Amino acid sequence: MDLQLKNKVTVITGPAKGMGRAISLAFAKEGAQLVLAGRDLAAIEPVAQEARALGVAVHVEPCDMTDSAQTEALAQQTLAALGRIDILVNVAGGSGPIGKTGWETSTDEFNQIVALNMTGCFNTMHAVLPSMVAQRYGKVVNVGGTFGMRGRAGRMAYSASKWGLRGITKSFALEAGPHNINVNCVAPGMVDGPRFRDKVCANMADKLGISLEEAMTRHAADYAMKRVSTDEDIAHACLFLASDLARQITGVDLPVDGGWAML
Repeated sequence: MDLQLKNKVTVITGPAKGMGRAISLAFAKEGAQLVLAGRDLAAIEPVAQEARALGVAVHVEPCDMTDSAQTEALAQQTLAALGRIDILVNVAGGSGPIGKTGWETSTDEFNQIVALNMTGCFNTMHAVLPSMVAQRYGKVVNVGGTFGMRGRAGRMAYSASKWGLRGITKSFALEAGPHNINVNCVAPGMVDGPRFRDKVCANMADKLGISLEEAMTRHAADYAMKRVSTDEDIAHACLFLASDLARQITGVDLPVDGGWAML
């Protein structure tokens, strides 16, 4: 299916690995013009090369999303180079402390993950939305998480940051809707990859005295589909919400988790 994303100017934060890489390449396959933004340009460049090999224009821009001056500069540089911003996909984020209760979590740990997962998305949206309002068109897709829909013991700081992102998404959706701008949130469940295997599963394996493979199986058993999501599953959801096929969808939290958060 042609999602009609060809030549759409798409800013993607956190594109270097995992979901970010998969999302970047998914948009490249649809023919979007990419602006890949993050702190580690050396890590982003291989993804940019993969995308260019698919025949699309790619700009790589340095940006710390927790710094509002840098996100404003990102928006202005994109507008100067490409003339418009059609789509913003906020992938950049972190997991925060794993396996700590709320009372074991330090104030610094809490503040750091809130700054990355909440303030970072606010900053990028604050920077790009004025131009979307002016052109009366735009799509914003924030990557949240299902622990921001049901909560999770041992993940208080992360859950709080993703709950907050849901509120930011819904408020911006109400404000931007009259300007023909959709603002939505994709909420991944557990996504297979190094973070899931080396941090989440490793933490469970250590606590329960089981193997890493058994920990992975236990996580999958929590879901109706009995499988853990992949990076590509998340990318496909982002493509849909960024397309005009989803023109009447805004303010939603779309769990991509094989059936956990909503069941």
